[in-house]
Amino acid sequence: MITEIKQKQSLRPLILISIMLAMFMSAIEATIVTTALPSIAAELGGFTLYSWVFSVYLFMQAVTVPIYGKLADLYGRKPVFTFGVICFLLGSILCGFASSMLFLIVFRFIQGLGAGAVQPIAMTIIGDIYSMEERGKIQGYLASVWGFSAIIGPTLGGFLVEYVDWSWVFWINVPIGIIALCGILIFLKEDFEKKKHKIDYVGTILLVVFISALMAVLLRGGVTWPWLSGPVFLILFLAVFAFVLFMLQEKRAEDPLMPMWIWKYKLILVANVVSLITGILLMGISNFLPTFVQGVMERSPKEAGFVLALMSIGWPIASTIASKTMMKFGFRNIARLGTVFLILGSSVFLFLNQQNGVIFGGIGAFLIGIGMGLTNTIFTVSIQSSVEWRNRGVVTASNMFMRMMGTTIGASLFGGIINTRMIQYLEKVQLSDEIELTLDLTNHILDSEKRKELSSEVVQALQDGLTFSLHTVYTIVFVLAIISFIFVKYMPKAPQKVEY
Repeated sequence: MITEIKQKQSLRPLILISIMLAMFMSAIEATIVTTALPSIAAELGGFTLYSWVFSVYLFMQAVTVPIYGKLADLYGRKPVFTFGVICFLLGSILCGFASSMLFLIVFRFIQGLGAGAVQPIAMTIIGDIYSMEERGKIQGYLASVWGFSAIIGPTLGGFLVEYVDWSWVFWINVPIGIIALCGILIFLKEDFEKKKHKIDYVGTILLVVFISALMAVLLRGGVTWPWLSGPVFLILFLAVFAFVLFMLQEKRAEDPLMPMWIWKYKLILVANVVSLITGILLMGISNFLPTFVQGVMERSPKEAGFVLALMSIGWPIASTIASKTMMKFGFRNIARLGTVFLILGSSVFLFLNQQNGVIFGGIGAFLIGIGMGLTNTIFTVSIQSSVEWRNRGVVTASNMFMRMMGTTIGASLFGGIINTRMIQYLEKVQLSDEIELTLDLTNHILDSEKRKELSSEVVQALQDGLTFSLHTVYTIVFVLAIISFIFVKYMPKAPQKVEY
């Protein structure tokens, strides 16, 4: 069994720097890729596969987070973190060489396999070497990483796409990841008491089947298969069946992947459910806002990056405020305030159109960022403070799993909605007989040069279809924000030690 880390005080700042670099790698990956993807899709083609680039990456993150969290509790943080970073860097290198959207999706699968270890294990290490009182200050440092990446990421992504090559959007991770990995390998010290463990392989397989089936239904339903069709019902049944078996397996497993006791405590339950909801909500904004800015507003990738950066700037600012005020005002009050900002931000997007400009969308994104920063900080610190070291990896991973599960569902769900609503809209548009509007034509309005090849009539039809589709997405986002506010009402005022 692994004993709690007895870390030298003098080495903690060096470990923190390494963790901050790893977090920066994860943060800048999100802002750069999201900003650059419309241009990548325009070059590689395959708009129907657009959502898969996000979904497959998030899918592997969601599946592997609880697995890595459990392995980190059994075998230590260092080996799990090392594997994750190496796998992430390998996927990043391969993504830069992708010659088609299909290859890019495959390589993003590898990248996601590593990403599932980077952020949760990094946060677990922070929970190990700093006390709850110290963690508030440390969260401020980590928030500054997100703020810096928010400022430089979209701008750098737009610059690389326009003036260098989109491959560097992925390759820029390599030197950062190598430095972060070396820091953890050299400075983090762990003591082990060797003991034989049983890995929950059955639970792992069932979890993969469940998420895979769910993602397939959300992405292909209404596009490849009608919603009320045999394949949809069959795969949906498989998802439900796998989930039920997973729950039964976790109850009987000697060393479960996700122990059922964590769901018996209101703090962990509420934090995880709201993290799931806000993860779905986040994808409705971050994945498709750059598409709207570039495709409908006809702005550059740099301007799309600026709008998205406002959300990433609001996030660390709010996270810093939450870390400094949570002990004074209470965990529940700060989390509730966060959901209020989510409602305000999502309401702005209900009125987003081609005319009201990028600043309008940026205001909504900034408010969403504040809401995410307040809620995520509170949930991470509170659940880590409610358990002992030996289960800190599991509960941290469970929260990140639910958040990433939400982002996986959100990317798949909203991607399916965009495709379905676009098809419905384009089928109703009446243009001349020589013009056939297809979903793949959407690739052209994402690139300023290819847009010129289309007639103004076709461009306007595609832009109207995209606006129509995205308003459906933003309506769902608004409803999810209200649901998150309702759930936070039942969160305990302060974390209490869990007995298990």
